Amino acid sequence: MTAREQAKAVGDAVLYEGYLLYPYRASAGKNKVRWQWGVLMPPSFASDDTGEYADSHTECLLEPGSHTTLHVKLRFLQAQARIVQERDGDGYRTVDSLSVGHTEYTTWDEAVEREIDGVFRAADLLAGRVELPFDVEGSEDVEDLGVGRLLRRTQMLTGTMTVGLDSLDGPFGGVRLRVDLKNTSTWTEPGATREQALHHALLAAHLVLSVDSGHFLSMLEPPEWAKPAVEACVNVRVWPVLIGDNFRSEAMLASPIILYDNPAIAEESQGELFDGTEIDEILTLRTMTLTEDEKRQARATDPRAREIVDRVDSMPQELLDRLHGTVRYLRAVTGERSDPDADLRELTDITAKPDMPWWDPGADASVSPGTDSVVVAGIAVANGSKVRLRPELKRADAQDMFLTGLVATVRAVLSDVDGDRYVAVTLDDDPGADLQTTHGRFRYFSPDEIQPLEVTE
Repeated sequence: MTAREQAKAVGDAVLYEGYLLYPYRASAGKNKVRWQWGVLMPPSFASDDTGEYADSHTECLLEPGSHTTLHVKLRFLQAQARIVQERDGDGYRTVDSLSVGHTEYTTWDEAVEREIDGVFRAADLLAGRVELPFDVEGSEDVEDLGVGRLLRRTQMLTGTMTVGLDSLDGPFGGVRLRVDLKNTSTWTEPGATREQALHHALLAAHLVLSVDSGHFLSMLEPPEWAKPAVEACVNVRVWPVLIGDNFRSEAMLASPIILYDNPAIAEESQGELFDGTEIDEILTLRTMTLTEDEKRQARATDPRAREIVDRVDSMPQELLDRLHGTVRYLRAVTGERSDPDADLRELTDITAKPDMPWWDPGADASVSPGTDSVVVAGIAVANGSKVRLRPELKRADAQDMFLTGLVATVRAVLSDVDGDRYVAVTLDDDPGADLQTTHGRFRYFSPDEIQPLEVTE
């Protein structure tokens, strides 16, 4: 997948983040307050009083080539009213829902994807800012249902995208890219509600920025020379996220949701669940628990909700198993594996005991928490050693700081998957220490948070 393709895939998740939440029914309270991310309202509704705004501002750093062309793709959703009407004599009347055969239809706001493309030569942008106005015509479509009809309606939208480049001071070159995006729709309605204004808004608006030569720099981990320029960048209601790499790339996503660099869609995901920060397995299992009546209501709410319910209902067990977890850190070190079981075999090597899961400490014969030791201040600390707790040396949280100076007995020395060592202790003046030891409940500290009592204080 190229960086541009990855940017579009992540952008799709941004577009539909929170679009329709479990249990995917229009009647659910959480689905009656919609469109929270990247909403650019018409100017007539935007104000500090409403907490809604009509514009966004993006700044990021770019090292262009000698003849760089910049591609700016604006992507957003437009609310589309889907109005259910049943026949009433020679006319129609609007209803909340209508059943036609075995299918139910619900009055609901759908969404239509919109894209606006801008292509600019870097040389032109250095000479002055370029403004690209755009508009989306309103539309009305009628679908005949026999006993009624569906009326789908969108409103006209207008906006501007203004793009410019400024050369950075200093000997290293580079430019600062600025993109201003504004909803300029002229709609106005005194006393309008947010729900009315949303039909004239850009929803989940974001930018996919890419260059045919040169590269963007990370805003999180820029090179040393670029850090002052990054700190001077101003981003309003968006955050530039590097796509395809953690340091420099040909693509950048100006996202209304703050993300780390190089985000990607998990390959195990079977499809959109409208909650990119959730765990697919949890939402899939919860969707499976919906009653048939609840599934019927979800299908009636939105075609995208219908697709989710149908996909979950027909999901084979092997696809559901894929959602249960994947070991990734080994791949980052050893490279991609063609054999899906290779990581598991590496974890469960020949020293593992039969029929014991790899995460059990007993599966690795080289680990023995009860007898292992760690050297602190030149003294080997192991099970039974007396230590004084010094958690304040690592700016511990408030609860641990109350333990400063107390004497404890080490019960085990442990290692995490990165090889870092920790000691498990019980407090000597705790009357429940023996009971905690029996149940394996300890307090954990790193070696630099303890002081062996053999050391002169």
